[in-house]
Amino acid sequence: MKTFSCKNKKTNHELKKTADFLRVISEENRLLLLCLLKKGEMCVCEIWQYLDLPQNLTSYHLKALKDFGLINDRKEGLKVYYSINKKELTKFNSLLNKFLQSYGK
Repeated sequence: MKTFSCKNKKTNHELKKTADFLRVISEENRLLLLCLLKKGEMCVCEIWQYLDLPQNLTSYHLKALKDFGLINDRKEGLKVYYSINKKELTKFNSLLNKFLQSYGK
């Protein structure tokens, strides 16, 4: 079996970022949040009802996704609306595919 090795600092950095991405989305509720937001922008007051979590815990998971750059937020009065950051999600998807396709080469 061939092993994957990173030959330069840029590749090592990309591998770390990809692993961090997988760590963030590996939490079941965060993955579900991304799936919900694929449908479009939603307020946290709408989102938490789809999860079996209280609103404050839903906000915690939304913050983790936002801090990593996977979602955006927009405030309108007292409400906060969340949406997917398509650019960042596409970037991480590309990085993940890069490593999966190069494994074993």
